[in-house]
Amino acid sequence: MIHIHPDATRIVMIRVFAILALAALPISGPALGQSGPGWFVPEPAKPAPTGRPTASPAAPRVPGPDAQGPMAPPPGAESMAPMVEPQAPLPPLQVQLPPMPEIPMIPKGSPTPAAIVGILSVPDILRVSAAYQLADKELAQRRNKVNEDGQKEQNALRDLGQAFANERAKLTPEQIRAREKEYADRVNEARRRYSERTRIIQEAGQYVMMQIERVIEQVAQQVAASRGVNLVLNRAQVLGTTADFDLTPQVADVLNKILPTVVIPPDGVSPTKITAPIAGPRVSATPEVTPAAKN
Repeated sequence: MIHIHPDATRIVMIRVFAILALAALPISGPALGQSGPGWFVPEPAKPAPTGRPTASPAAPRVPGPDAQGPMAPPPGAESMAPMVEPQAPLPPLQVQLPPMPEIPMIPKGSPTPAAIVGILSVPDILRVSAAYQLADKELAQRRNKVNEDGQKEQNALRDLGQAFANERAKLTPEQIRAREKEYADRVNEARRRYSERTRIIQEAGQYVMMQIERVIEQVAQQVAASRGVNLVLNRAQVLGTTADFDLTPQVADVLNKILPTVVIPPDGVSPTKITAPIAGPRVSATPEVTPAAKN
């Protein structure tokens, strides 16, 4: 009987998902990498869940629309924080742990079956995935639009600050404070707006990757079972092998046949706010979607 490690495929895919961090890097090209514990054990295919998956929080760094340069505050105004502040990793925890529990002797059990190994490269599958490439192109256009709009807003704020500096000598203290507050309010609103747009693009990337991930997992299990494989290794962890062990081409071929496109939420709409169609044709750009019912 073939069993599956409960977390292994998820771990392999979450590493690949870091590639899809859409506010940090495009989801195609040389940036694709392979990492993780490097193995999972396939099991017979399970029916794919029909419910809409819930997008997990994004972990990678989120570049704000101020990546082109800081917004110039007018003279006298407080300097503004970056539009999205990076979160530094926590330092190692230095604590005294509770006492170690006693570990009893484990009785001898049945030996594991002989390993029949297959090799799989998820990044190589994504490189040839039509659905993945279509999503990459669409979401890259959205990222570029956010960057362009952010640059225009920075230029407008720079002009506003220069105009304020030219008129400052003619203004009363009350007028100066009012202008400074107006400028700060506009900067804060721009920061909020562009951060939200960046977050929505990240969530759309997660939504795309979740659709591809669940199909790759099921297809890889079926391909492995069809070839009698009971242990699948990540190719990045294998120093050398032959093509006979590689399941990647077959998995990629089946993936493109059954998932040529994916559902991408409309621009500016978070996937948490829509109900994706459960059945029917898939689309590769902005699909017809039904807004989720409000509570």
